[in-house]
Amino acid sequence: MNKIDSHYYPYHSKRNVVYGNRGMVATSQPLAAQAGLQILREGGNAIDAAIATAACLTVVEPTSNGIGSDAFALVWIKGELHGLNASGQAPMALTPEAMKTAGHEKEFPKFGLTPVTVPGAPGAWAELSKKYGKLPLTQVLAPAIDYAENGFPVSPTLAKYWKRGFEVFEKVGKSEEFSAWFDTFAPGGKPPEAGDIWASKGHANTLRQLAETKGAAFYKGELAEQIDAFSRKYGGYIRKSDLEAYEPEWVEPIRVNYRGYDVWEIPPNGQGLIALQALSILKGFEFNAKDEVDTYHKQIEAMKLAFSDGLKYITEEKEMSVSVDDLLSEEYATSRRALIGEEALTPEPGEPPKGGTVYLCTADQEGNMVSFIQSNYMGFGSGIVVPGTGISLQNRGHNFSLDPKHDNYLVPGKKTFHTIIPGFLTKDGQAVGPFGVMGGFMQPQGHVQVIMNTIDFHLNPQAALDAPRWLWTKEKTVVVESHFPDHLAKGLQRKGHKIVKSLDEGGFGRGQIIWRNNETGVLCGGTEPRTDGEVAAW
Repeated sequence: MNKIDSHYYPYHSKRNVVYGNRGMVATSQPLAAQAGLQILREGGNAIDAAIATAACLTVVEPTSNGIGSDAFALVWIKGELHGLNASGQAPMALTPEAMKTAGHEKEFPKFGLTPVTVPGAPGAWAELSKKYGKLPLTQVLAPAIDYAENGFPVSPTLAKYWKRGFEVFEKVGKSEEFSAWFDTFAPGGKPPEAGDIWASKGHANTLRQLAETKGAAFYKGELAEQIDAFSRKYGGYIRKSDLEAYEPEWVEPIRVNYRGYDVWEIPPNGQGLIALQALSILKGFEFNAKDEVDTYHKQIEAMKLAFSDGLKYITEEKEMSVSVDDLLSEEYATSRRALIGEEALTPEPGEPPKGGTVYLCTADQEGNMVSFIQSNYMGFGSGIVVPGTGISLQNRGHNFSLDPKHDNYLVPGKKTFHTIIPGFLTKDGQAVGPFGVMGGFMQPQGHVQVIMNTIDFHLNPQAALDAPRWLWTKEKTVVVESHFPDHLAKGLQRKGHKIVKSLDEGGFGRGQIIWRNNETGVLCGGTEPRTDGEVAAW
């Protein structure tokens, strides 16, 4: 931590940085952060706290995730970093031929049972608990069960996105298989408003089953049978056999060294590779100041180049036509960097040399730290809730390609390109800490901006999150926040960027950061000003 937390940034600051030394939880919903801290106080470690927070978020922020989510984690424990990929595979019945027969020759539908792949979040909780947790899962999931059983008051930002999700499914969810979504999330025919109490007995019962069976009920037991029966009834593809075949996968995290710090991400099928490739390009430049047109111009151009490669090549790693090492090689970074000039470019994928979401982070007094992310995708996900269970299913299959020439072409049993990515920072073999910015394709862009704010411009965690953000969307179009400085926006326009100002803060991601000072053990945390987040410290 040392010098990288020393400065503030004058824009959009709503909170102060938070310090603690015995434990810390940062996430987008205060009740979930407090649930994680409660588990730390009960003797749990950072891993237990992460599981408790994640489970609680399925209750208190269902607009972004659910029991039917996928998840990824980076876990720092005993001086080593471990990666967990808990994304799920395509059901074996979900074939290109089945898609063609169903009339989906060009693109997957966004909603309904068709894009549902095997959910990995319950498996992630169970696997993390088994391998690194200290407390029983029944104790760790107790706060989430309590909120689901007895209800909680809906927070303001949550209410806004709940209403937005309701409006989506009012239009697209008219067939019978969507009825359980409305029964669960719009009781009385309308979404809850800020301050309303919302509860889900079915959700509580499901969490209780997961706690008592250590996740097995979801993949091999009664819950798996309910998912199977519902899918068969309404023409879905997921079966109990797909759930039974699922196991979370421990993976080797990937990294780039950026100005003396190692920035870590989960390897593909996640898009963390895009953030690392952009940083690999950017480290060849020197930046004199944050608020200069040239700084933003180079950031945007590097991100465009990295994204064009990511969208072409990223899928399950064994299915990629180029390797991660090739995409992160110095040779390839140099060739991509050379394309960046004074004018905005329209990005194209290169040829390397051959060779929607909740985020949380936790830390404990022992030095353990977790970077964890889970998501349904596109808000509420597929719009499918298994009746009586509270299980809201993700729609990750939408990202599969139906083009046989594409790396991410649909294959039964394959994991698709995934947007959710946890990040982690180390220096000289010691943990600095976890970070993340959730929000679809904003995530690698948010990672790059937060890391540069931290390392290049010496902003503390809260200031790094407060700073105005930009979001490249396509070709030369860049969306910026309403408070993005006008002189910088106009300067970028003169370089050929099409700058669009947005009043919707939700499109720019929601991040959390915890940094650790390894000399003193002091934790320093920041939380997203664009949501109802909280840093709970001890």
